[in-house]
Amino acid sequence: MASQATQNDAEQLEAELAAASPTDLEPGKRPKALTIGAVCKALAQEFPDISISKIRYLEDQKLLNPRRTPGGYRLYTPGDVARLRTILRMQRDEFLPLRVIRQELAAGRSGDATLAKGAPGGRPASRDGGARAWRPSVSVREATGALYSLDDVLEETKAEAKLVKELEEYGVVKGEVRGGVRYFDETEREIIAAVAELARYGVGGRNLRVFRSSADREANLLQHILAPALRSRNPERRKEAVEALENLAAVATHLKHLLLVRDLRKIIR
Repeated sequence: MASQATQNDAEQLEAELAAASPTDLEPGKRPKALTIGAVCKALAQEFPDISISKIRYLEDQKLLNPRRTPGGYRLYTPGDVARLRTILRMQRDEFLPLRVIRQELAAGRSGDATLAKGAPGGRPASRDGGARAWRPSVSVREATGALYSLDDVLEETKAEAKLVKELEEYGVVKGEVRGGVRYFDETEREIIAAVAELARYGVGGRNLRVFRSSADREANLLQHILAPALRSRNPERRKEAVEALENLAAVATHLKHLLLVRDLRKIIR
């Protein structure tokens, strides 16, 4: 029965694709619009960890908006696929959180701009042939100030309430209470979204202490390096210190990523 249902679904999708508008099809050629499964297959070589659930999650986060057939199937145009590739590259190569990626896309960033100019393989370009110009992984400057209620966070991240409570208990997120309602800022909302994805693989709040401890140690190290300049009353010097802090954070994040990749490769040998 299940195989028959699958066949019926395939036939229905094929019929809907055949009825697509002329702009989506070219005579004698396969449809330009791709199903979500076809998109996964097309991007798998460049992004081995791509999955249908990940693409759906990016859609839930309002980063993708594929067209739907009358039967509810997602259809991705070449533009949709290019946008998805850009998102995945920004995540992989620049470690940007979804909030920043959303801003980059809104500003008109295209896939061609994902890699730094003159930097093969997506590595940061160098300045004057010297030190690399690292792109900040995340801005440490003041965010928009937007706050999200627990209900909003749960709806947007698809996390469970008990998981958020566990994260609060282990100090991973804190939030703040206003008028009896707990709110979270943009960064904590992104943290919850990331942990919700990890939770699908059985990772819980108690397992995240290692991430929290590592982040605390890194932050303390960078603070120690730049403390005098960060405390300066000279606005220009303080601005330079903040830029240096973001640059150091980008280098540290990249180094941590490389160390993790090295160790993971040992596991699969």
